[in-house]
Amino acid sequence: MVYQERNTWASLIASVIGVIVYVVLVLVQAGGGPLTAVDWVPLMLWVTGASIVGAIVLSIVWGMFAGLRDPDGVGRSDQRDRDISALSTRVGQAFLVLGGLGVIVLCASRADWFWIAQCMSFGFAASSIVGGIAGLIASRRGLV
Repeated sequence: MVYQERNTWASLIASVIGVIVYVVLVLVQAGGGPLTAVDWVPLMLWVTGASIVGAIVLSIVWGMFAGLRDPDGVGRSDQRDRDISALSTRVGQAFLVLGGLGVIVLCASRADWFWIAQCMSFGFAASSIVGGIAGLIASRRGLV
């Protein structure tokens, strides 16, 4: 597994876990009441930060183990890897744009800040997750 693919896997794992943890924490804190009453800001900041740190730590640890197996190829990448990275970025950006459009619609309809923030946050998460999946598929099946 090449360097870029390992980082994609680490990011994907951390993103999926982060989204699940965040949704569970918000639902637990709501306790059956309105979701807009939840103090979501600290939850979102902590879970997002933990997801980023988790992806970095997982990538480093995974890279260390990969370096033990193949010291010469641990950080190597080629044009194909750069093309796959560009593809996954483009796919992910499409979902980020959709999240941004959702935010505009929610702002225009004067929705509660909770829903606006959730829309943008899930746009970021969808961008990361779908872009990562696209990159992994391209890594395994090719770019065409």
